[in-house]
Amino acid sequence: MRIDFNEINEVTVPGMNGGTGEMSARMHMSERGKIIPCRIHPASSIGAHRHETSDDINYVLSGTGVATCDGVEEPLSAGVCHVCPKGSEHAIVNTGDDDLCLLTVVVER
Repeated sequence: MRIDFNEINEVTVPGMNGGTGEMSARMHMSERGKIIPCRIHPASSIGAHRHETSDDINYVLSGTGVATCDGVEEPLSAGVCHVCPKGSEHAIVNTGDDDLCLLTVVVER
């Protein structure tokens, strides 16, 4: 399957999952999960939320941040992958001056 994210409208989401600021994303969704190239803007975050039915995989393309998964903080930078397994709770904060750019893959299981 080919997915052209250039053909998917970008949406801006304020306060994602109770977080701060804004993130922008292009989302491909199916019954098996989601593929989401996204940008968490400076001084913004995705609030703490639990993945009851899926694994959430976040590969960092650029920028810096911190992911907290089940109370453990993990630094994020380009080339790092943060995985929040099914049943875990996590949040992501942009700690840099530029967008924190992620490729997020949500796998339902």
